[in-house]
Amino acid sequence: MPVKHYTASADNTITNAYKVSSYGTTKTNTRGTGSNTGVADVVEVFSSYGAFSSGSQELSRILIDFPVATISSDRTAGKIPASGSVNFFMRLRNAKHAHTVPEDFTLVILPVAQSWQEGTGLDLVGHQDDTKGIPGSNWMSASNTTPWTGSNYTTLDSVGGSYRTGSSDPQFKQTFKTGLEDLEVDVTPLVEHWIAGTIDSNGVGVHLTSSQEAYYANDGGVYSGSALPLSSGATYSYYTKRFFARTTEFFYRRPHIEARWDDTTRDDRGSFYYSSSLAPAADNLNTIYLYNYVRGRLTNIPDLGSDNRVYVSIFSGSTDNSEPSGSALILVADNSGYVRSAAPTIVTGGQVSTGIYSASFAITAAATAVKTLYDIWFTGSDVTVAASSSTATRYSTGSIAPSTLVGGGAARDPVYYINITNLKNRYNVNENARFNLYVRNKYWNPTIYTKANSSVSTTNIVSASYSIIRLMDAFVALPYGTGSILSTGLSYDVSGNYFDLDMSVLEAGYGYGIKFAFYDPELTSWIEQDRIFKFRVEEYEY
Repeated sequence: MPVKHYTASADNTITNAYKVSSYGTTKTNTRGTGSNTGVADVVEVFSSYGAFSSGSQELSRILIDFPVATISSDRTAGKIPASGSVNFFMRLRNAKHAHTVPEDFTLVILPVAQSWQEGTGLDLVGHQDDTKGIPGSNWMSASNTTPWTGSNYTTLDSVGGSYRTGSSDPQFKQTFKTGLEDLEVDVTPLVEHWIAGTIDSNGVGVHLTSSQEAYYANDGGVYSGSALPLSSGATYSYYTKRFFARTTEFFYRRPHIEARWDDTTRDDRGSFYYSSSLAPAADNLNTIYLYNYVRGRLTNIPDLGSDNRVYVSIFSGSTDNSEPSGSALILVADNSGYVRSAAPTIVTGGQVSTGIYSASFAITAAATAVKTLYDIWFTGSDVTVAASSSTATRYSTGSIAPSTLVGGGAARDPVYYINITNLKNRYNVNENARFNLYVRNKYWNPTIYTKANSSVSTTNIVSASYSIIRLMDAFVALPYGTGSILSTGLSYDVSGNYFDLDMSVLEAGYGYGIKFAFYDPELTSWIEQDRIFKFRVEEYEY
């Protein structure tokens, strides 16, 4: 579940634009500084210079707040990783409209410095829905009782919102080339401040830069009006950029913070290779895992100490290959500290997450390669590092069927047969589901031995990603996350590839399809597979 969405909890557009007559499109002499659009289905940013009169300034800004308490509680519950292991992206989806759209502009995203009210206004065009006597923020006030306290945006303003603009305050920007792009900005530093309580969680303001908001000179020195004194502002207009608001009927267009992280587990137990001169040192390293399930739940092993170290030794099998025997095998010492030359029979492992431990090592095959290796997990100290020592506490014994790397006589051209072995027809929108992917070479040629076996081993794909589309219109509900954060990556273990999906990121009442892409290192490209696996998401009310 390396993707979670947190839909905005409040949003509003505030403006100092002149009101439009209720009976037409003619602007009046009254500014809409008291107007509110808290329940409109879009939010809007613009700057208009000289449209009402020579040198006039009309601006529109966006306020958006997010459910930080929910994000914080999800972290406490382990649903999202600790700070440093997750990124938070603020996403606003472009809303098409019939007006002009600005090009080549930049929006800034600043933390709001005081709490504000969303309000119940709707009118984005005429700016007629004032907050007088009712809750709601506007250009002049954060609520129906509290004015904006001003910010460091200029030294004079106390309108248009109050923002944190200090040198230590997180600030973000995105440039729009055509004006039709979505907004997607990594706001991780700000969200971490919100969670830690070092910055009050009042949401963010979104508006044009000070050089692109309309010019307005303040010659009097002291300013108390509704226009912003921007002596370096633009003398042309940027009109108008709109995004969908949280009240839109379109589920996937609502503004949200998207948490992304890489939760892939690459357990080489099922694709373990002996060390080979054909491979570089990094590829000779195998990582195996221990999953400590207690009554069906992953649980930390007690008494491992503050460093959570666990040790592993590797043994060959008995005569009938039913159990480990003899002395621990000598492993390849490395420069990473997993296997030390002073103790070449011991792998130092550690904790990955709750109840999950890993150990990485390389081993060279004997003249007659051992067909089954046994890994014994134990604890102790540097004095009792031998797994066979009676003073060591043994935790688990596993088995490994190692393979040997061999060169080929032709270029590989992999074509795969894939299947989700545990796919259901329907899933609940509140469900967290695991999908197990079976993969084998499509042109696999079994021997009489493999035909006689009831189950065929799967092929682990080291770099695999998934995407979710809505079947009705092929809309990409969850795109491939194959960038710097592999947020839609597949894990693998001895049973094959798998991934977990939080169904709440999908809109209930629709059918969806899962698509897969495998990375081909020879082509340096992701190759999409030709099968789509279909399911439906439902919301049960009982």
